[in-house]
Amino acid sequence: MNTSATRLEPQLTPPTGKARFRGLGPGLLAAATGVGAGDLVATMVAGAQYGTLLLWAALIGTVLKLALGEGVGRWHLASGTTLLDGWRRLGRWATGFFGIYIVIWGFVYGATAMSAVGLPLNALFGGLPVRGWAMIAGVVGVALVWAQRYHFFEKFMTVLVLIKFASVVAVAILVTPDLAELAKGLTFQLPAGSTVYVLGLIGGVGGTITMAAYGYWMFAKGWKGTGWLSMMRLDNAVGYIMTGIFVVAMLIVGSTILFGQKLTQSDSGLLILGNELGERYGQWARILFLVGFLAVTTTSLLGVWNGVSLLFADWTRTIRLPHGRKAELVTAEVPGEDKGETTAYRATAVEKSLPFRGYLLWLTFPPMILLFLDKPFGLTLVYGVLGSVFMPFLAITLMLLLNSKRVERDGRSGWLSNGLLGAASALFLFLLITDLVERFG
Repeated sequence: MNTSATRLEPQLTPPTGKARFRGLGPGLLAAATGVGAGDLVATMVAGAQYGTLLLWAALIGTVLKLALGEGVGRWHLASGTTLLDGWRRLGRWATGFFGIYIVIWGFVYGATAMSAVGLPLNALFGGLPVRGWAMIAGVVGVALVWAQRYHFFEKFMTVLVLIKFASVVAVAILVTPDLAELAKGLTFQLPAGSTVYVLGLIGGVGGTITMAAYGYWMFAKGWKGTGWLSMMRLDNAVGYIMTGIFVVAMLIVGSTILFGQKLTQSDSGLLILGNELGERYGQWARILFLVGFLAVTTTSLLGVWNGVSLLFADWTRTIRLPHGRKAELVTAEVPGEDKGETTAYRATAVEKSLPFRGYLLWLTFPPMILLFLDKPFGLTLVYGVLGSVFMPFLAITLMLLLNSKRVERDGRSGWLSNGLLGAASALFLFLLITDLVERFG
């Protein structure tokens, strides 16, 4: 990867008025990428166990992830560098931890993501076992990310996001939830034995390591400098509000269709849910849900294949920089098609680099060994542990960076951001400890 930097100097200014909504994109990608099969399973199990009593937890999760996403975006815009550069300046412990983590995480998540796409494909089309469809999904993902340009990637992912959002919300409306019962979910009740489910709902709204990729997609879009802060906040808010509505819809579906059933997180409950919908409303409802399920898992796979590969490529760049040297953003200015909307820019130097493509292959082919275990939801469990390890690291390091002189004054955290990031740090540390005790205690 070429470490000689060409700084991205976008020729665009932030849009105003209604044009701001036409320019949205990176926040939707970041939020959507973080919602995968594991989050759907956790939400469904919580709904089957406690109905909609834990609705408040999903809403808190939305607020905290929104704060974390805003912090990631604000660091990139206010510092002019990437999150990896920030971690490098905190010390070798941060970049060392991340380097080890991203290699292990990629091996486990690669199998998790591919098997998650394979499940709905197998249910919809049959013909091949889950692992066969999973391998096909992985290879297609590599091909798409290897050849893609950012503006095409964003538009394609946005279509998938709209499909998954519309399908799951439509199913939630179809099952006609009891609005009185739904309102009880806003009363902050904590039923006996529900702590782990509460933490899972709070932690499962919209991403783990994928949140750190948000800044790269902003830079690829051409956003740079504190003048884009208001646009970033709108973009981030739209992404996570849509994700929060999606999670609430999934909770409603699980509580209405499967309430009282003794499901576990290792159960293939998403397929059970599809079958239940088919028996109640007809096969069209089952297919609608499975299409939404497929869109969820596909956005998660493609977003990770692109975003986390960018993170790894940037990690290899930052660890080679001399100590104390401020990093320059490695990008190349390549305008995309401008059709009256925000012009797309692509970090060509990174996406064609050996580290980017090497990690892309690492996500895909070595994890195929795990697919022969035929335990797709078992892989989801292991991935859940790895996800809970990263979130306190992200929250704590964001607090350290955004309250330092490493960012411009108007980009530093105020009382609201510090309060939310502090709450997220404490909560995700507690989630990590609880998760480890629950799984291995």
